[in-house]
Amino acid sequence: MSHNQTTDNWRDKIHEVIFEADTPLGKQFDVILIVCILASVLVVMLDSVDSIGGKYARLFYILEWFFTIIFSIEYILRLISVKRPLKYATSFFGIVDLLTVIPTYLDLFLPGARFLLAIRILRVLRIFRILKLAKYVGEANLLMTAIKASSRKITIFLFSVVTLVVILGSLMYLVEGEKNGFTSIPKSIYWAIVTLTTVGYGDVAPQTSVGQVLAVVVMIMGYSIIAVPTGIVTVEMAQAFKENISTRACNSCSCEGHDMDAKYCKSCGSEL
Repeated sequence: MSHNQTTDNWRDKIHEVIFEADTPLGKQFDVILIVCILASVLVVMLDSVDSIGGKYARLFYILEWFFTIIFSIEYILRLISVKRPLKYATSFFGIVDLLTVIPTYLDLFLPGARFLLAIRILRVLRIFRILKLAKYVGEANLLMTAIKASSRKITIFLFSVVTLVVILGSLMYLVEGEKNGFTSIPKSIYWAIVTLTTVGYGDVAPQTSVGQVLAVVVMIMGYSIIAVPTGIVTVEMAQAFKENISTRACNSCSCEGHDMDAKYCKSCGSEL
């Protein structure tokens, strides 16, 4: 067996354990990883509490570095196990994996940066792959597919909403004026956003009859607008449900969500 074949076999074995959960080792790895993630987030949260952090500062410091070293080794192994490390490094999980280890090292130069480690909770999203529960993995992939497919429509919708709140805010500024709390157009736009989204803090409210009528119109519009993005995503999800998605991960870029009969990765084109 050549040196290259030995290296490829070793890399494939690491990839199988880290990225797949079909084998006992892969399943155990995912479970241990989730436990470490949750424990590390708990340490960061407890460390931020003065009464606890001051008392167990040294213990938290040691645990923080322990988890950081573990996650650093894991991140390096993930880069080694894929044939296109840059592709993985720039993916969603690749960026999250990097962000979970950087803050501890940054804390050596920027005290306080370690509290950014709470971002590790995002890695719990990997729990969908534990035990390879098809319905959860499939639904997660379907949701991501639906969101990606509807992103352009939602962007146009959001642009329309922004335009609308600017117009409504400007109108309310003209109607109510500074004497009723609408001291500027940005302040009035803030009111329009709060009202349109049905949050309604109540810190600024129209006092005139015309302003109150306009407020009623904005509130009613708010209820109708909320349903729009939901409908867009729902339509795309219905379309996605028609497709049969596999849970295989590409050996080159770690991309998932391929069709059951796919022979090549939809992201990088490598053979599955």
